[in-house]
Amino acid sequence: MFANCYKGRRVLVTGHTGFKGSWLITWLLKLGAEVAGYSVGIPTSPSLFESAELDRKIHDFRGDVRDRKRLTAVMQTFQPEIVFHLAAQALVRASYADPAGTIETNAIGTLNVLEAVRATSSVRALVCITSDKAYRNVEWVWGYRETDALGGDDPYSASKGCAEIIAHSYFASFFHDDSAARCATSRAGNVIGGGDWAADRIVPDCARAWNAKRAVEIRSPLATRPWQHVLEPLSGYLWLGSRLFAEANGQECAFRYAGESFNFGPSSDSSHTVAQVVESLAAQWPGFESKMDALGQRGMKECTLLKLCCDKALAWLDWRAVLDFDTTMRFTAQWYERFYAGGSAGAYDITSLQIDEYCDFAAKRQLAWMR
Repeated sequence: MFANCYKGRRVLVTGHTGFKGSWLITWLLKLGAEVAGYSVGIPTSPSLFESAELDRKIHDFRGDVRDRKRLTAVMQTFQPEIVFHLAAQALVRASYADPAGTIETNAIGTLNVLEAVRATSSVRALVCITSDKAYRNVEWVWGYRETDALGGDDPYSASKGCAEIIAHSYFASFFHDDSAARCATSRAGNVIGGGDWAADRIVPDCARAWNAKRAVEIRSPLATRPWQHVLEPLSGYLWLGSRLFAEANGQECAFRYAGESFNFGPSSDSSHTVAQVVESLAAQWPGFESKMDALGQRGMKECTLLKLCCDKALAWLDWRAVLDFDTTMRFTAQWYERFYAGGSAGAYDITSLQIDEYCDFAAKRQLAWMR
């Protein structure tokens, strides 16, 4: 799997205590990697990171990604070979409350990671994860390509566009053919799955409401998104990281991945409205109720249609999504149901089993990264 790239490798993940970071380090552990994480703290309560007791399984470093000195010291102490940069302020609505903090974390934080990698000779591969909202959204019906314009009207989108521009300036200026490291960026969005308890996200809101036996308020029922399970982009990140590592070590590759950007998203027919997501989850959770909150978005601009073109990932990486919409919803609902039911399986075991099931689906599709 992933060309056996991660077994025995030292891998650093920034933002490792978050939802996506916790799934990523769980998968890396299963792949045999020695994992370190760098994060400012636990972002939610409950959290997958704490529930799965991941702090006992990795090197758990704490610090703000805006603190370049601390970040560089951690990186030089651990001496990672591969770095995944996920640390971010990841909520559009929160960016209105703290625009400066959002931009500092997402843009300057990315700058600091790049500087820390420059100062750490052990690093061979860096994957900077941004967002689909890095694109300047004009509400068109086809998917955005990696060459489309970056930017956005809200502070979050602007911060992610800035992060992409900063990263690519470093790729061109410092991480070229004679440098030790190979770097690329990745864009994905609207990721769902078990273990997410962030505020102002539809699935966590539904899970909390279902567990408390109360109705969930739906902020934007007609907003359309290309929903994907968290394991979909993670498989892309891991496969891209392995290709960058191979390139840095002189292995022959079909393409030159360094300095590129890649979209990882579901198939083009997988866009659904928030209302459809809620209806699908409701079918999994007996007694679930919902109601629309017509005023929830007043004064805050948030796009209603945004999807990605993933043709480049298909052509260059032979990567494609594994799960259809119904299976994505089943994975998500089952995770929360098993978690809240308790029993012998803890959060780590539930997560690990879903990774195994996902890989079984990928193997049946004979995807390149399963080899």
